[in-house]
Amino acid sequence: MSTNLARRVNEMKPSASIAAKKKVTELQAAGHQIIDFTVGEPDLDTPGHVIDAAVQAMRNGETHYTATPGTPALRAAIVSKFLRENNIRYGVDNIVVGSGAKQIILSAFEATLDEGDEVIIPAPFWVSYPDMVKLYGGRPVIVTCGQADGFKLTPEALDAAITAKSRWLVLNSPNNPTGAVYTESELKGLADVLIQHPQLLVLTDDIYEHILFNDLKFTNIVQADPKLIDRTLVVNGMSKAYAMTGWRVGYGAGPVDLINAIVKLLGQSTTCASSISQAAAVAALDGKQTFVTSARAEYLRRRNRMFELLSAIPGFTVTPPDGAFYLYPCVEELIDLRTPQGQVLATDLDVSLYLLEEAKVAVLDGTAYGLSPYLRLSFATSQSAIEAGCEKIAAAVAKLRP
Repeated sequence: MSTNLARRVNEMKPSASIAAKKKVTELQAAGHQIIDFTVGEPDLDTPGHVIDAAVQAMRNGETHYTATPGTPALRAAIVSKFLRENNIRYGVDNIVVGSGAKQIILSAFEATLDEGDEVIIPAPFWVSYPDMVKLYGGRPVIVTCGQADGFKLTPEALDAAITAKSRWLVLNSPNNPTGAVYTESELKGLADVLIQHPQLLVLTDDIYEHILFNDLKFTNIVQADPKLIDRTLVVNGMSKAYAMTGWRVGYGAGPVDLINAIVKLLGQSTTCASSISQAAAVAALDGKQTFVTSARAEYLRRRNRMFELLSAIPGFTVTPPDGAFYLYPCVEELIDLRTPQGQVLATDLDVSLYLLEEAKVAVLDGTAYGLSPYLRLSFATSQSAIEAGCEKIAAAVAKLRP
C-alpha cells in the first residue's frame, strides 16, 4: 500500500549535495574508486580540547535534556563570541541553539512565512534555501548575480526584487558555492535599500565566517549597519570553523520575538540540541582559536593548488574564491562538446555526470546552485586527492570533441 504523502513533501527536491554524496557512497560500495569533490565539510578532525570537553561533560553527567534555547553556558559563550569577534552586543534572550545551522534557518522560515510570502535569494545560492522556503508556502525570488558582479547582489538588483510580499532577504557570505565575500561598503549599499523597506527581514548565513583568504575582514549586514539588528537573524554554527559537522550545533541571534518563536518550534520537535555537543561547543568558542587559524592556512594551500590545476584545463574558467572551501569554475566552453561515446554535453549536469563516469571524479553541477554552466568543487579534502582528481578531470576533458 502506498503512503499518501503531503503535497509539500512530494514537491520538495532532495538536497543536491546530499544526493551527490549518496551516489558517491553507492559507487564506492560497488567497488569504484571515486575522488569526491562534492563534500561541503572539513576533512580535518575536531580539535582535541573540544573532544576532551565533551568527554568530561559525559563524565560529569551532562547527558540529559537542556533548556530548549540552549545551555546557559553555551548561550553566554555565543554572546561573548559576537561581542569579541563582531562587536555586536546581544543578550542571552537573543540567542537560540539548534541541531545545526540548517535547523535554525528552517525554523525561522517556519515561524514567519505565510502562503505567498516572498523570500529574495541571490543566486548562486546554497541548495537548500529555495526548498526550505517552498516547504512553508513561501515563494523564492531568485536574483541572478553573475560573475561580472562578483557573484554578489547589488543594491539595484535588490531594490528591483522587492515587492509588497517580500518577507526575507537571504545573504550568505562567504558564499557557498562561489566563495564570494561581501565587503563592508557593499553591505552598506544593500543596507541603504533595506532601510527603505521596514517589512523586510534579513537572514545572514555566516557559517563560513572564519574561512577567509587574502587577509580579508569578515563583515555581516548588522556590523555594516547596526540599525538592522532588530530585523536580522544572524545564523552561524560549529560545523565549518571547528570541523564539527557531526556534532550538529548551530545557533541564531536575532530579535527576541523571532527567537522565542523558533524556541517554541524546537520545543515541539527536537526539544534541544545534544547536551554533550553543546558542552563541546562552549570549549570551541571560549578556547584558543589556533585550530581556526591553522585550518584556514591549510584551506588556502589547497585552494591555490586546485585553482592552479583547474586553470590549466582547457574549457575551465576559474575565479579564485575569497572564502569558504569551494571553486566554482565556468564550463561554458565544454557545452556542446561530444564524449568518446558520442553523447553531447548539453548542460553542466551532463558535464558533471561525464566526469563521474569517465574520470571517476564527483563534482556538483551549477544548476543545483541556481547558475549555469558552472561546477562546484570542494577543496576540503587532501592535497593528494586534489592533485589526482584534477589530473583525471584534465584527462577526461582531453577526450572531448566538437
